[in-house]
Amino acid sequence: MSGERTVLYWDPMPQVDAVIGSFPRDRWWQSREQTFHGKWEERNWRNVPGPFYGAMTDNCWVGRLHAPRHMLYGDDTEYEQEFLYRQPQTAQELRDVIVAMQADPWAGWACDGDAHWTPELVREWWRERALLRDWITAKSRRWSVSDRADEREAAHGLADYLAYVDGGLAADLQAYMYFLDNGVGPTLVDRLPSL
Repeated sequence: MSGERTVLYWDPMPQVDAVIGSFPRDRWWQSREQTFHGKWEERNWRNVPGPFYGAMTDNCWVGRLHAPRHMLYGDDTEYEQEFLYRQPQTAQELRDVIVAMQADPWAGWACDGDAHWTPELVREWWRERALLRDWITAKSRRWSVSDRADEREAAHGLADYLAYVDGGLAADLQAYMYFLDNGVGPTLVDRLPSL
């Protein structure tokens, strides 16, 4: 155990090309460039801070088929774009998330969040969590009793997102802020920035 570091933030970006390269090269295969066309200015505010985010994604509701612990649907209109409510924290989660992102025919996802997020922007996003909680609660109330099976299923994702907001998200954001400041994930002995 001596010399091992327990890192509190896993940086998925060095693994993206390897994950995409591991997919079968069939007619559905997409390169990194084909997968990520989302623009920072168009991102859905419900995305949790991190390298990946949904911007102008399609509303075909396929994300949860591949990454149900990471993706949800919602917009300020009835359009219901896809967005990421939990960043991938393992190689398998990254694979699931990229498969889901590649199912978007508009390629409205992006992986350049690290170039845009700053600790102060993460703090601003966190300060607005009451608005996020209100949105989750209202949407969950409607979807949990919907006649549509996909909306009832997505209500489970909303409950998971709310539990994440009220539970482990703060610590994950603090570790991400440390990563943004230092270029490496924090360990158990590092002092995390405040939210």
